[in-house]
This record gives sequence, C-alpha cells and structure tokens, in this order.
Amino acid sequence: MNAGKSTSLLQSAHNYREQGMHVALYTAAIDDRFGKGVIRSRIGLQEPASLYDAHTRFLKPIRQHHLDTPLACVLVDEAQFLSRHQVDELACVVDELDIPVLCFGIRTDFQGELFPGSSRLLALADKLAELKTVCTCGRKATMTVRLDESGQVIAAGKQVEIGGNERYESKCRRHYRQLMSVATTHHSS
Repeated sequence: MNAGKSTSLLQSAHNYREQGMHVALYTAAIDDRFGKGVIRSRIGLQEPASLYDAHTRFLKPIRQHHLDTPLACVLVDEAQFLSRHQVDELACVVDELDIPVLCFGIRTDFQGELFPGSSRLLALADKLAELKTVCTCGRKATMTVRLDESGQVIAAGKQVEIGGNERYESKCRRHYRQLMSVATTHHSS
C-alpha cells in the first residue's frame, strides 16, 4: 500500500509507448474504486485497462493481441488478486510468446497472510522488485492494517475488502504487531 505501484506501472507503460511500442494493461475487476477498467495512481495518473476476474484466461487473448498488434510488454495491476492458474498462464506468456509480464501488487493481506496470486508470483517470478513505503515512525513499512469505519485497527474479516487510505494503512512490522495485538484483544473482549 502507498508504495507507488500503480504509478510505477503507468510509468512503465509510458516508457514503452514513448519508444513506439505497444503494451497491454490489466487490472482486477474487483477493484472499482476509480471506475471499472481504470488503473489510477494516488497522484492522479490513470489509464484504461482490460479487466480480469477469477474466470479470465490470459494466454489465448494475449497471443491473439500479439498477432494483431505486437506487444512489447504486458502489465498487470493488483496482481495479488490473480489465481495460481492465472500466474502460471502469465508465465507461459513470458516463456512461449517471449513477452515480458510485469505484475504489480501487494504481498500480504491485513492479517499478514500471502494472497494466492502473490504466493504464486513469489514462486515463479524471474525477478522481484520491492517498492518501498514508510510507516508513521519512518521505518520501512512491510505490513498493512485494516481500519474500521471509525479508524480503529481490526484483526478479523474476509481476506479481500477493497479500499484505499480510508481503509488501510502501511506499517512497519513492529507497529503492525503492536496494533494487531491491541485489535485482537479488543475483538476477543
């Protein structure tokens, strides 16, 4: 959260296009905070993108797109929402079609558990690059807490709940553990 993932993705797309190359952009259908089919950064940059959901297949449509208009790169936002099979398909895009695939997303949920898509990406990725954000204390933030409607940290709930800064905060591990300990105590009371 708040590390500039979408900004970096949009910058990558711009860099390819500036060289006269074509890219394919994808974003999760579940995330409609800025409208369906839009990748938008917190600093206001945005681009239209193809939507994917749990039923989306990537290899065949990308192969066809590549035949019609050669692709230099495929960029995927909110990659934590990919399924294991979809990550495997995107690896086939790289291996069989020789098209780079850049996936941008978060590693873990608000309970510190890997998302299925993130887990598979960690296993298969040729390269991992971590974008840094900071906790309120200034340390590197590697965890995310979820907030309720009154701004209090919560420790339980379903893994996926779409939201932005009003719903999530990035924290260092120390502050994440402290906040989750308090939230767990309040939840069990």
